[in-house]
This record gives sequence, C-alpha cells and structure tokens, in this order.
Amino acid sequence: MSSKPNGEPGEKKVGVYICHCGGNISDHVDVQQVAENVKGIEGVSTVHTNVFMCSDPGQELIQEDIRNGKVDRVVVASCAPSLHETTFRGAIRRADMNAYLYEHANIREQVSWVHDGDMATAKATVLVKAAIAKAKRLVPLDPIRVDAHKHAIVIGGGMSGLRAAQDLSQRGIHVVLIEKSPFLGGQVANLDTLFPTGENAADIVTEMASAVVNDPKISVYTCSQIIHAEGYVGNFKITLQRKRPDSPDDFEKLKRLASSGKDVGNYIPFAGFYSEKVPTATEETTIETGALIFASGFQSYIPRQKEYGYGENDQVITLPHLIRIMAQDKDEGDLLKINGKKIRRVALIHCVGSRQIPGIHAPDENGHYHEHCSRTCCTATLQAASEIRKRHPGTHIFEYFRDIRTYGRGQEAYYDEASKNNVIFLRFEPENSPIVEQTPNSSYPMKVSVKDTLTFGEEIEADVDLVVLSVGMLPNNISDLTEMMKLPVSADRFLQEVHPKLRPVELAKTGVLLAGTCQAPMDIGESCNAAQAAAAKACTLLSKGVVELDPFIAQVDPQRCVGHGECLTACLVEGAITMETVDIDGVVSQQARVSQAVCTGCGACVAVCPENAININGWTLEQYEEMVDAIVMA
Repeated sequence: MSSKPNGEPGEKKVGVYICHCGGNISDHVDVQQVAENVKGIEGVSTVHTNVFMCSDPGQELIQEDIRNGKVDRVVVASCAPSLHETTFRGAIRRADMNAYLYEHANIREQVSWVHDGDMATAKATVLVKAAIAKAKRLVPLDPIRVDAHKHAIVIGGGMSGLRAAQDLSQRGIHVVLIEKSPFLGGQVANLDTLFPTGENAADIVTEMASAVVNDPKISVYTCSQIIHAEGYVGNFKITLQRKRPDSPDDFEKLKRLASSGKDVGNYIPFAGFYSEKVPTATEETTIETGALIFASGFQSYIPRQKEYGYGENDQVITLPHLIRIMAQDKDEGDLLKINGKKIRRVALIHCVGSRQIPGIHAPDENGHYHEHCSRTCCTATLQAASEIRKRHPGTHIFEYFRDIRTYGRGQEAYYDEASKNNVIFLRFEPENSPIVEQTPNSSYPMKVSVKDTLTFGEEIEADVDLVVLSVGMLPNNISDLTEMMKLPVSADRFLQEVHPKLRPVELAKTGVLLAGTCQAPMDIGESCNAAQAAAAKACTLLSKGVVELDPFIAQVDPQRCVGHGECLTACLVEGAITMETVDIDGVVSQQARVSQAVCTGCGACVAVCPENAININGWTLEQYEEMVDAIVMA
C-alpha cells in the first residue's frame, strides 16, 4: 500500500532529489555526501542528484521514477520553495501523481548561503532527513474549487488601467473601470510628447480612452472610489461611491473644461479624456467581481518648502511644470521664455525626491525617506534639455546629476544627443548636493554652486535664470484600500508583488493583481506590459468559471471541536472562521467552520486550540512532530 488514510507511516517509497543549483549549493555543500547520508533511511527508495533539478532533464528524472513505480512521495532539496514549488508540483502532476505528495528542503538560502564546509553538509543532511520524515506522513490532497465570476474590476484610469481593461474585454471578460478623478489618462495626460517614440501624448490617451469608453464590455465609473470590499478570488463584492470631486486640482481641470466649451468625449490638455459628466449627487453601487487589478498609478514628488529654493523663488520650478509650459508655448525663438521672461541659462537638477539617504536628506512630513530610484526622470530631463537646445539655441543648460540612468531601449540616445547639443554636465555626490541661492545684485536671479566630481571636486558656480527640479515618482496614496483589503506594501510604499520574476504581477491576496506604477516606477511601455500581464493572469484565473486554490488551509476535526472559540479570536483573516450551531445526537453546541476560499493557512488557530481540533492540511502537527524527531535524532 502507498499510504494509510490518516497519513501514518506505511510502506512509503520516497524519492529524494538533491540539486547542485549550478554551483550555488554544491560550492558549499557536499551534495554527493548528503545523498549518501540519506540513502539508508527507511522508506527512501531512490536518491538522485542533478546540476539543475528544476531544468527539464531534472523534472523528467522525477517523472520517470514516478511512472516506473519507484516512488510515491517526492522530496526535492534545492533553493527556496517560493521559487520552484509550483514547478515541481506541476512536474509531479504531469506524471499522474497527486501533486501534494511532495515536500521541499531549502538547502540554498538556509544552508549554502549561510554556511560552508562540513557544517553546511551536516545541516543540509538534517533538513533533508526532516523533509523525508514529513513526506512519509503526507496524504493526497485535492485543490479547492470555487465558482468565479467572469468579471474584473480595474482600479485606476491611467494608461495601465486602460490597457488592462481593453485586454480583459478582448478576452471576453466584462470589466468595470474605476477612476477617482473626472478624467481618464492619468499622468500621461500631463505630458506633451513621449520618449523615445516622439508620439503625441494627447493622441495616445484619446485613442485608448475612446476605445475603452465605447467598448460594450467595459463600464467606466469616474469620480468614484471603493468604500467597502469583501470576498475572495472569483467572488469579490465591491462597493463604490460616486460623488463630485473634492480635489482642488480636479476643480482647476473642470474649470478649464468649462472654458474650453468641450463636453463628454473630448480630451482636455493636461487634464485627460472627459468620458462622462460629473455626478451631481453621491451614489453607491455594489458590484460582484472575480478579480481586481490595481492600476492606481503614481504622483510626482512635490519638493519641500525651500528645497533648492522651491516655493520661495518663482525661478525654481519642477520638470512637470516646465514640460507643461513648453507644450503650451510652441515659440521657437532664440531664447526660451517662461512667463514672458527670457531664459538665458537653465539649471536642471536630477534626483529630487529620489534616492534619498537617511542622515543626508530630510524625511517627508510622515518621516519617510524616498530611497528608490524613480528610473524615468533621467531620460525625461535629458529629453527636456535636448528639446530646449533645439528649439531655443541661445538658451544654455547645466545638468546636475548623481548618476545618469537611461536604462530603456533607445533612451541612451538622449544622453548622446544632449552631449552633442552642448549641454554641460556636472556630477555631484549626495552629501554635496547643489546649493541654490538668490543673487539680487546680479543680472542673473539665481546661482547654483556644486563640487563637481567630473573635475575632481572643483567648486563650480553658475549664474542662471531658471532652476528646474527633476522630481521623482511616489505611489498614489491608497492607504484606505491597502488597509481595507490587507494588501502588502513594500518599504518604498509601492504595492509589493509576490515575487519579482516568478509572480511579478500578483499580490499575496489571490485574485488581486498589479499593473504599472502602483508597483514601482516604470515608463509607459513597461506600465502597459505589466497591465497586459495582469490582464492575462486575470483571464487565466476566471476564464473557466472555476478557480482552483491550494488546499493548505485549516481543517476542523468535528469529533474534537467543542466550541471554545479561541480559534475565532486568533484568526487573522476576517471571515475565514465562523462559529456555527450544530446538533450532534440531540446535543446542541458551537463548532468552528472554516471558509475554504478565505482561509490563508497561517496556522494561528492551530496554536490556540486547547483540544488540538484544528490542523493545517499539508502541515499537520503530526507531520511537524515527525520532522522534529528526525532533526533530534540526526
């Protein structure tokens, strides 16, 4: 027999597969010795090593042993299970064995990355022995199947949201697009031309927004935000509130709309696409949906008062402000003009609000530092510099930078072009940032001083007419939603994906996906790529009308549960456990019930149950005890 129903040890045939991981493991762990150390363990039927166990040949080795009847349990010793657990479960499933009769030992992160020599080999052996002990207690499990609405909600009407909505619709998924402001297009509507293609931003926004608004499978709700969310993948219930906007910026845009004489179905420069009239009264709508895609976008950093003179000098502006001025004034005279003033010299300062260092830079009002690189600002600054030089050859430019990071395809050309256009570059260290001062007795209103590392620390002063701050990207404030839905947020306060390579657009909450700059700074191409990936993932989840979830959830033993309710108090996920009244042989009592689709399998309930009436499928107390015994006896 392969196993007993209760998972007690029987005549198990455990196959052990140990990975070299190229040299990541085998450079520190004697893999062959580990294999020798576990060969004689009762129940181990075969042991193999492989340079890359996750490769096709490695997976085929496991599948061949299963098909030949050599093994009915699998232990893989390699890198972190978060990287390749899905890979090996898939390989086992393709060999027609239950995918959950598999255990993983992490001998890379937990061993080779922190130990070496005999200690590493000994620890790897112990971890593999523990995995074998648990594997002998594994029982077949079935995925949890829940019905799923073929419907998705996209949160955010910028380029990522528009792209995701279109892709979902094209795959037969009905979509509700939610935008907080009255306009579609997001931050792209604040641009003039796009790099590196030179396309007109207004044309791109109009084309995409028109396609979404006119799509019968897509419903657009502007001036809307989520006020309540509940449910789980396939069966979310979202309540929206629509009301007149309360943002001063939105009111300014609406004023421009009124003065332009345009109405619904038009693009408003530096506002976006106006798709529907602003509601006159507050209204609420509840929508049932299968998946959520966050495309909540970003906001530009606003410099602190007096940061590089910002807020106290009219001659200090941000790059988005400069872009807007140049877009509205297409004059191509010898000198750039700002508010009617001729600009002979411009200072462009990079990394304002990005790559901040505690102890050197000041935190924001909430005590946060913006330590991330915003990635797109260098190229945007170089593009602006080149455009000024081409349109206004009499205006000279000084560019102050820490590092030039033109990382995208074709973007390095902007640096080359700026250099050919005689833009003067000065490099500074963060502890010696440029100093911006007023010069009231000079023909130039501002002076910028810096220790230039390109000239080995020489102090260089430049008199200028205009200082432009290249500000970084910050995530939009969606703290109400992250708290409401218990979503993970990274140290830089962007939404945190499960894994940057293996699950790059998924949040830890199943059925909630990421698109664009709510996740990290991206350019438009990257944002749209991420949106398409999120849409594809949502379609994969919802297209069958049924979602399969891993079965690693809490399970209550009704013979032991007496209704203490300690599990309900300890549960970290709302709705995962409820107390229900049951009648057993005429005796009425309370018992715990687990909502399979909501439970995350955290195990908090297991720890507090005085009757040991709850276990986690795939991680039972008995399995833990076997692992501990194996470690102690090693």
